[in-house]
Amino acid sequence: MGRSKRNIRALAICLLCAAGPAGAHEIPSDVTVQIIVKPEGDRLELLVRAPLEAMQDMNFPTFGPGYLDIDAAGDRLRDAAQVWLANDIVVFEGSRELARPRLEAVRVSIPSDRSFSAYESAIAHIRGPPLPASTQLVWQQALIDVLFVVPISDPESEFSIRPNLERLGLAVVIVVRFVAPDGRERVFELHEPETLRLDPRWHHAAWRFVQLGFDHILDGRDHLLFLLCLVLPFWRDVRALVWIVTAFTVAHSVTLIGSAYGLRPSAIWFPPFIEAAIAASILYMAIENVLRPQMRMRWVLAFAFGLLHGFGFAFALGETLQFAGDHILLALLSFNVGVELGQLAVLAVFIAILAALFKVTTQQRAIAIIICVFVGHTAWHWLLERWSVFSAFWTANT
Repeated sequence: MGRSKRNIRALAICLLCAAGPAGAHEIPSDVTVQIIVKPEGDRLELLVRAPLEAMQDMNFPTFGPGYLDIDAAGDRLRDAAQVWLANDIVVFEGSRELARPRLEAVRVSIPSDRSFSAYESAIAHIRGPPLPASTQLVWQQALIDVLFVVPISDPESEFSIRPNLERLGLAVVIVVRFVAPDGRERVFELHEPETLRLDPRWHHAAWRFVQLGFDHILDGRDHLLFLLCLVLPFWRDVRALVWIVTAFTVAHSVTLIGSAYGLRPSAIWFPPFIEAAIAASILYMAIENVLRPQMRMRWVLAFAFGLLHGFGFAFALGETLQFAGDHILLALLSFNVGVELGQLAVLAVFIAILAALFKVTTQQRAIAIIICVFVGHTAWHWLLERWSVFSAFWTANT
């Protein structure tokens, strides 16, 4: 879903660019914006760094072969900061939307400047002396650094930020660093606009990851097909289903939690290997269902293949664990709860469909075989595709 949204947005921006005035700046393809947020007494400080070339339709004064005229650019920089940054950054204290950020300081920096690696160096840099007027800095390579302030009632409040900065480029990455009053720091990386809780409480983390787990099951075609093959021969046997689903749940919980704490191979070939192995697990289950499904071994297979799928769940979590704050273990358990709720919902739908289907035919075994043949065919193609990807990674690193 996120990738399709980016593609649609990129197409829209390209169309607008094509229809725009002849003098418009070209829209940059990849833009990184850095934001540092720190409560200071009765105000929230927002330190923002963005590439100047992302400020489209702003004509900055230049000299020579396109060097930025730093002395003459002051008003234009303030206008750019207001139009392209302040107007699109929304801050919340609790559930209350705060006033728009007020610009307090702005300056230009060279691309190699590293002051935004920490709050102290960034604030000192922005409040420090500007670059010399004679600096030969091509304006498209310049960075704009801005200090915004927002009035707040309590520095210990729960703060959230929604940086709606996707119009700065075709692909925008926003790195947010939150510095709490006690000095703790959190770093987030956003690829899609969303309201970001800067210091999530336990219930925020729990609810978010329950939703993530539930959505992952519904969006994961490979997990859905594996689940279908896993329970298809025994869908009428409630006791058998409990054993099978429990074994699968315990197994993927073990590898999911272990992976989140770094207990897995770090080689770059490992994720594509697991994806290929998941496809192989679906193919194996489909073949066994066609030949001779055995309840006696089904829960053992569910456990073994559940270990593989747990790694897959861990890859799906990926960078989302950054939104858990201090509640990593709770987030993992909540994600598992969401996965189980999703599995139960899917199982209920599967059983309802099978019950309705088998009411109108006595050829239940034949129908089950046909389903497994289609699933196996899909899994076989997935296996071939994923194995070629794994082989490429393996060859490149051996």
